[in-house]
Amino acid sequence: MSLHDLPPPRKHSRLGLYIPFGIALLVVVAWTILWLWARGEARTRMDAAVADLKQAGYEVSWEDRSISGYPLRLSVTLTGARVREPSGWGLQAPLLEGDAYMHAPGHWMLAAPEGLTFVRPIGGPVAVRGETIRASLKDLDRTPPSFSLQGAKLTFQPTAGAQPFGLESADLVEFHLRPGPDDEGLVATEVKNGRARLSGLFGRIAGEKPVSIVWNSRVTKMSAFRGSDWPSAVRAWSDAGGQMRVVQAGVTAGDALLGSNAGTLNVGMDGRVRGTLDVTLKQAPMALGAMGQTGVIRPEAADAAAAVAQARQGAGEAARATINFQAGQTTLGPVALGPAPKVYERR
Repeated sequence: MSLHDLPPPRKHSRLGLYIPFGIALLVVVAWTILWLWARGEARTRMDAAVADLKQAGYEVSWEDRSISGYPLRLSVTLTGARVREPSGWGLQAPLLEGDAYMHAPGHWMLAAPEGLTFVRPIGGPVAVRGETIRASLKDLDRTPPSFSLQGAKLTFQPTAGAQPFGLESADLVEFHLRPGPDDEGLVATEVKNGRARLSGLFGRIAGEKPVSIVWNSRVTKMSAFRGSDWPSAVRAWSDAGGQMRVVQAGVTAGDALLGSNAGTLNVGMDGRVRGTLDVTLKQAPMALGAMGQTGVIRPEAADAAAAVAQARQGAGEAARATINFQAGQTTLGPVALGPAPKVYERR
């Protein structure tokens, strides 16, 4: 009995080896097309936003723009970026960087690694340098969007010919804007361990001691805050009954303190603040005296307000009083201190 010859072994197909590579190649091509589309979309939306701002009277420009970050990010780099709003406030940055991950294109991280300069309509430019200056922006479909700005180890230097700025440096500066329930917005800012410029008001009050600022508030009717420029947006918000409710506010300059945990503010047709603040004053006579000496308020008003604060001072060094902003004036108790703060110039 003889055995049949076994059939020759089949040659295995190499298709199974090539399929994974083919799929990977298709994924890379598809992802590349998606990234290129996202880059073009980012450029288009950016150009449209700039066109809308220019139509509203803003000045927006940059010397050069690049968009990179393939494969996982969109990275926008602007050199010589400038923006200026109609009332005169402006911002300039020699280098501005923005990053968003492809899986979260609505969440942008921003940085100014070479510092920035903010321009005051009255006072001129102030150059800001620091260890870090960064921001985040997200929730662009909400009113307001979420925006946070943080600067660490900052210095503030007025440029040649500009008026002095109150702070010379600060360990930390933060600003936060958040959407809240019931058409509210949360606005908060904080300055930690600031060093006052000795030639200014803060310097006279604080001396060599640190300056700190805190402000937490809730702003109602945020959806009404719309307009072609800052004044028209504020007027629309105020006409709709918008208010700023103070949760916590305070300025500490050395041993002097102005604090508030309650108050309601809005803006009148003259562009000045209206409303009231319940305040706590510590070392008020010294602070008010410095305000009179530097011309912030009239010397006779400073003396009268210091007497009121002294009379309302309790067992400790703190006095409680109410600051009123009404009819364009600021009053401490019965004493008129001067004009109310101006939010915008009436045109």
